[in-house]
Amino acid sequence: MRALQYSSFNGPVTIEEMPRPVPEDPDALVEVRRSGLCRSDFRAWTGGDPDVVLPCVPGHEFTGIVRASASTPALVGRRVVVPFVMACGDCPECQRGNAQVCRFQRQPGFTDPGSFAEYVLVPRARVNLVPLPDAISDDAAASLGCRFATAWRAVTAVGKLRRGESMAVFGAGGVGLAAIMIATAMDVQVVAVDVNAKALEMADRLGATTVSITAKTQPGEIADRVRAFLPDGPDVGIEAAGSAALASASLLSLRRRGRHVQVGLMDEEMTALPIGTVISRELAVLGSHGMAGADYSALLDLVASGQLRPDVLVTGTVGLAGAASTLIGMGGSSAANGIRLVDPKS
Repeated sequence: MRALQYSSFNGPVTIEEMPRPVPEDPDALVEVRRSGLCRSDFRAWTGGDPDVVLPCVPGHEFTGIVRASASTPALVGRRVVVPFVMACGDCPECQRGNAQVCRFQRQPGFTDPGSFAEYVLVPRARVNLVPLPDAISDDAAASLGCRFATAWRAVTAVGKLRRGESMAVFGAGGVGLAAIMIATAMDVQVVAVDVNAKALEMADRLGATTVSITAKTQPGEIADRVRAFLPDGPDVGIEAAGSAALASASLLSLRRRGRHVQVGLMDEEMTALPIGTVISRELAVLGSHGMAGADYSALLDLVASGQLRPDVLVTGTVGLAGAASTLIGMGGSSAANGIRLVDPKS
């Protein structure tokens, strides 16, 4: 099969011929139909993720067709999506229903060969294969393994956003735009913050009020500009860019007893945050990491019915050669690109 691969961090990303994986029970072989190009893939390529195993086949959010699975034979020939946290199903976290923080998790494109390839080996098929309704297209399904599922759980299960509340999204990339779409579908007032004009144009089309900033805008000023539209502050703040400054801005902007949800990955191992504000306003600071395969039902129903449209965030599809150049070029702001997909067959 053909696959993208890099053997050193910041090194060449090349198309290679390699053996097709052979699944053994309880694993499955999935033929990739579409895969999303995510900033996490770029972060891995630069050496920013300690879990990456070299040589690495990148790509971690994908949809495809099950071609072999001894443990789930009924799914052979079916279209599926795979959570980027591929869980073991047996550890205490998995047994408590928290497979998204499985202590023995594997991740395509990081610990395991990823989805910028014609085929992917998926471990523990019973836990990690999520069947797709026919009404969901490949383009809509591609981001459900990571970005859209991450946004869905961050907004609904972790942030516990409710109708009548308000939300601010700090970083209007793929996850941020998905969070905006989800919140506006709930008739929630949303403010979107970003440095990129095109990203804010997309946020505006999705129904958000937009706040344009620069890389030098201070967290306190960003918070004041959010509060210009939400005088009491948002009930929920989502940081989706991996910026310490934006995380601080979110906390400073929140209403008393508001909820901050951290989704963006930061390079800083230790990040300074306004803890005095967290204490005095009784703010909740929450992390959110993907979504377990068992929790997809409500999201899939909304996508299948057309109430949520991940496909409208898709701005283009490239083959493996295009994926290599796009991945390397993600060093600047990628938000303007929405969600770029990879078709490994082209």
